[in-house]
Amino acid sequence: MPTGCRSTASNARTVRQGDLLHTSGAYAAAMGGVDAVVFTAGVGENQTDVREDSCKGLEFLGIKIDHEANNTQGKEAVISAPDSKVTVCVIPTDEELMIAKDTMALLQK
Repeated sequence: MPTGCRSTASNARTVRQGDLLHTSGAYAAAMGGVDAVVFTAGVGENQTDVREDSCKGLEFLGIKIDHEANNTQGKEAVISAPDSKVTVCVIPTDEELMIAKDTMALLQK
């Protein structure tokens, strides 16, 4: 990958991380805290680094990732550390199946 592309990708990750931190913090404040953080869909299910990066800066909420448990892809798992105050989970989804079921339900009405 050319150097300029790596730099752009790195900048995009930094911006995304900042957006996630800002949004997560705002929602946590509005709700008075959180009980769980759930990662799902393609990126949430399969990108261990994105999950870890997404939780950086949220330690003040009691979120603590178990790095070994986070080393999973595409299967249901609890990836928070045993002493984490917030449960962090990975839950796979099957969007195509849900769309098909919803479509069938609509057609049968």
